[in-house]
Amino acid sequence: MASVDYRSLAGDILQGVGGEKNVSSVTHCATRLRLKLRDDAKADTAAIEKLPGVITVMKAGGQFQVVVGNNVPTVYAELGKITKLTGDTAASGEPVTHGNFFNRFIDLISSIFSPVIWPLAAAGLLKAFLSMATQFGWLDPSSQTNVILAATADAIFYFLPLFLAVTAAKRFKTNQFTSMAIGGALVYPSIVALAAQTEPITFAGLPVVMMNYTSSVIPIIVAVWLQGYLERFLDRVLPSAIRNFTTPLLTMLVMVPLILLTVGPATTYAAQGLSAGISAAFTLAPWLAGAIVGGFWQVFVLFGLHWGLIPGMLNELATQGYSLLLGPLLPAVLSQAAATLAVLFRTRNKARRIVAGPAALSGFLAGVTEPAIYGVNLPLKKPFYFGIAGGVVGGAIAAAGGGGASAFVFPSLLSLPAFSTVGSFGLQLLGTGVAVVIAFTLTCFFGPRELEAAVVVAAPDAETAAGTNGIASAGNALVASTGTLTVAAPVAGQAVAMADVQDKVFASGAMGKGLGIVPVDGRICSPITGTIKAAMKTGHAFGIKSDDGVEVLVHIGIDTVQLQGRGFESAVTRGQQVRAGDLLAVVDLEIVAAEGYDTTTLVVVTNTAQLASVDPVKAGNLAEGDPAITVQV
Repeated sequence: MASVDYRSLAGDILQGVGGEKNVSSVTHCATRLRLKLRDDAKADTAAIEKLPGVITVMKAGGQFQVVVGNNVPTVYAELGKITKLTGDTAASGEPVTHGNFFNRFIDLISSIFSPVIWPLAAAGLLKAFLSMATQFGWLDPSSQTNVILAATADAIFYFLPLFLAVTAAKRFKTNQFTSMAIGGALVYPSIVALAAQTEPITFAGLPVVMMNYTSSVIPIIVAVWLQGYLERFLDRVLPSAIRNFTTPLLTMLVMVPLILLTVGPATTYAAQGLSAGISAAFTLAPWLAGAIVGGFWQVFVLFGLHWGLIPGMLNELATQGYSLLLGPLLPAVLSQAAATLAVLFRTRNKARRIVAGPAALSGFLAGVTEPAIYGVNLPLKKPFYFGIAGGVVGGAIAAAGGGGASAFVFPSLLSLPAFSTVGSFGLQLLGTGVAVVIAFTLTCFFGPRELEAAVVVAAPDAETAAGTNGIASAGNALVASTGTLTVAAPVAGQAVAMADVQDKVFASGAMGKGLGIVPVDGRICSPITGTIKAAMKTGHAFGIKSDDGVEVLVHIGIDTVQLQGRGFESAVTRGQQVRAGDLLAVVDLEIVAAEGYDTTTLVVVTNTAQLASVDPVKAGNLAEGDPAITVQV
């Protein structure tokens, strides 16, 4: 396989399946390119199977599967260089969305926000410190120093559509600079000014219902998603001589007015309806209105619906000197901050803890929840739900006591004085405290306990590692001076001969010698000491290479790539050093079985042909770490 020209192979496979126009999508798993073809009849299976580097071809699950082995990421990457079928978000080889529509939506939002989480967290922290400095008189709010620092902290939130345009462009495979131009138009000063005007706005004679797009999320994501379809259409129909400048020109001319004419009105009318309903509820049943606002304020912000409530808050402040709509926001915001704080203590993921700390602080002190929502709670789902639960109860209590604010403030601990003179301050504090306790407690006990990546342990030096028998121990994998490597069972269970597994590619031995194990628990460990060469994002397959060149594939279940990560939680990343026995992943076997998939875990020595011998155990029950395959290097 080392002599294979992967660029040529990618092109030959593409030609063999009928060209790019015949491919609706392509992903890859641990060993196979998985193509969805528009017309299967156009694919020349026999010709593709003869290509150097191709092991075999399968048709299953509505996919045309080209088996190329361990080098499939290279072929996939080369395919991405000559087509528009792949993209940054697919580089892992697996779809990143799964589950019901809401889960897919959350995954989409989380993936788009992921690259900007650190700047958001930093800006949120700066806002918290500035709020504290002005609150305690350390910094004059009207000073030029504060103006400059405030602009530094606020810019990323104000121009959020521009940042999301870049990340959404990578997700939807569009021209990111065209996406930025669209996002820039939405927050252009004159467009922002139009949203504040009371007289009718028109575009080419068509009425435009304006909204404020600063700090918005959904409009730019929708715009870039639609941009992708428009760009691909224009690239197909426009002559190559004018395509480079005509495609972005037409895309901007279409997309900016389209968003202003559709998303703006839809959001505005929905927000106005929501505002009217909540205002009526405050008159008839304040506790119910408080529960709705307190529980779903962050959801309203996500969809831009909060803009319909803000004018009501300002009108209340202007006419009566206080706003009841602001009352439930304190428990709404602090409950999400509390859920983030609980994640900080509960998660084993160091990277998540680093984000959760400043995100929780900015939420509590400044009322800035974007880092907490998009960097922690929303991606993990349960903390977000628990924050909503706390906000529902806390908001109901605060509203029942007539709680509100005497000034338009960001709800936070530092802004508590604004809430102290409206209604029952005691019930306001009680509601806020209950919201915090509910969100924190539920997340602590029932939130996801993310796995920490396996610890990298340096190998002992030769002098201390070698025993009197000349064998160096590396966990359960023993490399002897004779060149023997023992591949351990990655999980306890019943051994199954490779010829008997329910996958013809593995059963044929085309991928190499090995065995299957019907697992009795969901902890999958590394069978050898080495380097993780492949780690699918879905957590269902891992490729490991030992220091002496033995390549082992651990594939959890048969065709479980179709689960798209549901039920799997990976503990390692590509390039990581692991010892035999280190945790690779945890799988919920009940979910896999309930979805109708075989849970048999495959352990395959993929470079069998380059080794002197590979001898799997014949049968029997294996404990995790028992010898499963003996390899003569």
